[in-house]
Amino acid sequence: MRRILAGLGTAATLAACMLYASPPAGAADAPYDVLVFSKTAGFRHDAIPAGVQAIKDLGAAGGFTVTATEDAAAFTTANLARYEAVVFLLTTGDVLGDAQQSAFESYVRGGGGYVGVHSAADTEYDWPFYGQLVGAWFASHPAIQQVASKTENRAHPATAHLPRTWTRTDELYNYRTNPRGSARVLATLDESSYSGGTMGADHPITWCKGVGTGRSFYTGFGHTKESYAQADFRTGLLGGIRYAARRAHADCRPETGYGTLYDGSTTGWRQSGPGGFTEADATLSSTGGMGLFWYSAKQYTSYSLKADFRLTGDSNSGIFVGFPDPGGDPDVAVDQGYEIQIDATDTPDRTTGAIYGFKAADIAARDAALNPPGEWNTYEILVEGQRLRVYLNGSLINDFTNSDPNRGLDGYIGIQNHGGADQVAFRNIRVKETSATNDVTTQAESYSSVNGAQPFAKAGANNGQTLGYIDPGDWSGYTGVDVGGATSFRARVVSGGPGGRIQIRTGSPTGTVLGTVNVPNTGGWDAFATVSTPLTGVPAGSA
Repeated sequence: MRRILAGLGTAATLAACMLYASPPAGAADAPYDVLVFSKTAGFRHDAIPAGVQAIKDLGAAGGFTVTATEDAAAFTTANLARYEAVVFLLTTGDVLGDAQQSAFESYVRGGGGYVGVHSAADTEYDWPFYGQLVGAWFASHPAIQQVASKTENRAHPATAHLPRTWTRTDELYNYRTNPRGSARVLATLDESSYSGGTMGADHPITWCKGVGTGRSFYTGFGHTKESYAQADFRTGLLGGIRYAARRAHADCRPETGYGTLYDGSTTGWRQSGPGGFTEADATLSSTGGMGLFWYSAKQYTSYSLKADFRLTGDSNSGIFVGFPDPGGDPDVAVDQGYEIQIDATDTPDRTTGAIYGFKAADIAARDAALNPPGEWNTYEILVEGQRLRVYLNGSLINDFTNSDPNRGLDGYIGIQNHGGADQVAFRNIRVKETSATNDVTTQAESYSSVNGAQPFAKAGANNGQTLGYIDPGDWSGYTGVDVGGATSFRARVVSGGPGGRIQIRTGSPTGTVLGTVNVPNTGGWDAFATVSTPLTGVPAGSA
């Protein structure tokens, strides 16, 4: 069942609805150890010495030691335990024996890190676990040439520094399978920019994933010796190593089906209150405040919202959900919605991961997943009915259920510019609506058009308001509501008088009647009740 929820008020408090369908400066990693393995049993790349030296240079500057070997005897349980990450650098063919494979699989599944570079995908074809670990095996490649690489994820430490389109020269692999179903793709190749691609419009080249409790990072770049002297490539390699070694964190769960709210275009966004956000390089940066930049094109009920964010120093911001149209007053979101806080330091119920003022994050889980100020993080805010879960870089850190009748989790989405001293940036805000609860809830006072009725502040109403002052023939209309497959309508109402009747129509105030429900006297102007009716003939999709 899907529903459209509306609460209104006057002589009969009703709803009349029409449906229209190098680590960053200041950050220092705890010391760690990396094993670089470059054994080959097939083609041997002449870039191996340059690659080994580049990783040693990165280690000297980044606080990790490097042991380089081509001896598979290093793959024992005891020896692997010395390392936070193992790099398969330009390996080819069958390079490990059965006992060595078993030790390495246990190492990864138990929390160890793996980094695969280029022909690491041309390795261990007969070992199923390795195929899972690397993500996809090599199929073929054209000649070395220039390519446009599209940076899909600009929050991961391996790709956050890259432009949206990165032009580089390398040997470009085609893979036997697409890793997207099991990994978070970080970058893809634009096959229209070169010759010899065979994977079509979705050609991943860099990705990350979890395997057991371990971490895997792979990049198909790195064939040429010149790559290892290039700053952008070296920074990406360092980011992959830091991620695998748990010195940086990212959401590497597979991601499909999200629609973009912001990725370089502010269409549909509005500013409420002072200050705002500047936009450059598909990045929003806060200025002034305290204000709210909110997505006005649609309200959301059950959904997964993801956003990448970065703080500067001890700054303050947040993501708001579940608020009605704030007009010019950002306090509407504060008073009637919920803020998922972004703040480097504050009390537990007011720091990163908290439902501001209501529930602190699981601090241990939060601390284990949080990148420090200056680095990018990713939130997933998962709303299912009145339950809200917060994931930070893929880890669950808060689970909250709304029980306040004056607030709700259904409504608009916004980001906060807290003040001139608080610097926050956002990238890649995206959303995927879900059908987990099979409900679509719309606040009656958040109409797109109206005749006669007006919003009315009322204690006990969701978000603190009803739609009231309703006379016979008055109506309110709503656009952008996902009504496809709706079978019933439900409304929360209050009436101290004789009641009335709600008609649900589509298209216009005189459009087809989809259903009708009677509203009784609910027992007083402060006594809310729920009424419902079946619907027939509801159009598909969003109205």
